[in-house]
Amino acid sequence: MTTDSKLDALVLGSGIGGLSMAVLLARLGFRVAVIEKNPLPGGLLRSYRRGGLDCPVGVHYFGAFGAGEPLRRMCDFMGVTEGIAAERMGQGGPIDRYLFDDFTFDLPEGLDAFTGALHRAFPRDAQRLDVIAGNLRVMADLQNSFAFLSATPPLMNLDLFRSLDAYLSGMGCSLPLKSVLNVAASWVGMSGAECPVLYHHLALTSYLQSSWRLKGRGSDLADAFVSRLDTLGGRLILGDPAEAILASGGGVSEVRLASGRVLSADRVVAALHPKTVLGMLPEGALKPLRVRRIRRLAETEGLFVVSAAVDARAHPALPHNLFRLRADREGGLAEGVFYQLLSGTEEWNLLMIITKSLFAEWRRWENTTTGRRGADYEAEKAGRAERFLRQAEEVFGPLHGARVLDAYTPLTLRDWTGSPEGAPYGILRSTRQLPAAATLHRPTLAGLYLAGQNALSPGILGTMLGSFQVARRMIGQERFSREVLGPLRSAPA
Repeated sequence: MTTDSKLDALVLGSGIGGLSMAVLLARLGFRVAVIEKNPLPGGLLRSYRRGGLDCPVGVHYFGAFGAGEPLRRMCDFMGVTEGIAAERMGQGGPIDRYLFDDFTFDLPEGLDAFTGALHRAFPRDAQRLDVIAGNLRVMADLQNSFAFLSATPPLMNLDLFRSLDAYLSGMGCSLPLKSVLNVAASWVGMSGAECPVLYHHLALTSYLQSSWRLKGRGSDLADAFVSRLDTLGGRLILGDPAEAILASGGGVSEVRLASGRVLSADRVVAALHPKTVLGMLPEGALKPLRVRRIRRLAETEGLFVVSAAVDARAHPALPHNLFRLRADREGGLAEGVFYQLLSGTEEWNLLMIITKSLFAEWRRWENTTTGRRGADYEAEKAGRAERFLRQAEEVFGPLHGARVLDAYTPLTLRDWTGSPEGAPYGILRSTRQLPAAATLHRPTLAGLYLAGQNALSPGILGTMLGSFQVARRMIGQERFSREVLGPLRSAPA
């Protein structure tokens, strides 16, 4: 067993939460190292190649990356913007197209344009739409002013903590309007019955500010953060998982890796699922009530994802996303499939197909590992992939010569990220779990912090805001306001 020299901070996990946390701390002068169990950094930021095409994993689109917008300003502060190659979606058209059985709704960029489109589509909901638009503008102002990072939490309408369904039903919104607005809840892995209005509005307003997707490889995005961390003097330890967080005197002291190597630090930031973190702590390190709350946390919805090659001449890339949706009797989403048609090679383009898939559907293989699940699992996965590819013909027309390149399930993501049920959006931040989720911000073990999707909300913007929140707690509000919040707020808007 070997012990390295003591660091200021150790960050566990190298997804967007871990890498943004590490870059931010290094930018603030911390001696920091990132520990990643996989041989490559990036978590769900990464992509992989199949059949000569680059297949995204976790970053399919994101918002608020335009000049002066909150995501861009955070990336500017960390010094990673120049390494992020992204293209703006929906130029001259919609950013999303929602295809329901009986109507189509085109989602435009911009809050005013969105409000106008809703008024034209649902004129009988005019008064209700004015209320919704007002709340969306409040949320946009809070995002753009970084009010969530201020010393005093912003005062918010209590309606924002209700479920989206309760909020819309309480106003008497029409069922088609509810269906359209429910789509943004699915972006963060929740139904409208579970999703707090707060998280719905955070996701929707960031996307309406400007909408983007990566241009190039997802691996390039991970490399932009890794390169910046290296420039700032941070370290990256790959392929040697953190096995245990050691504690003494009521606080964290060391992290033991699977190799037996021991790293010492004053602070440990876990950008991992809280249940995974719980398994690394010594028995009795947390109070029993806290342990029970973490163990009872439910997960967000899992995904089944298909990457397929389609004829580039017959099916040119689309500058917007497509959603094929079916509403239920209450205006919720009974079914939904997300499509992206992305540029590939001269001959082939990439069709991404994503739909909900619960962990329970794959439970019979939960004790297996990737690459060793057996022929029956591969047959089930291949059969589903082919069915979804054929269903895509309802949207795109005949897909002659199309072929499935790859498909993955919640088990695939579980093995890569360490999330117990492979939930890409982490814990379920539903209305019923908001109190339990809020307690994650205040670990009772000195020097231990939870970052990533534990800190605020899913998505790139929410996860990075969570990293900034953790940094605020680590360095104190006075220094944070002076060195971080001030420059963020004074950046050109």
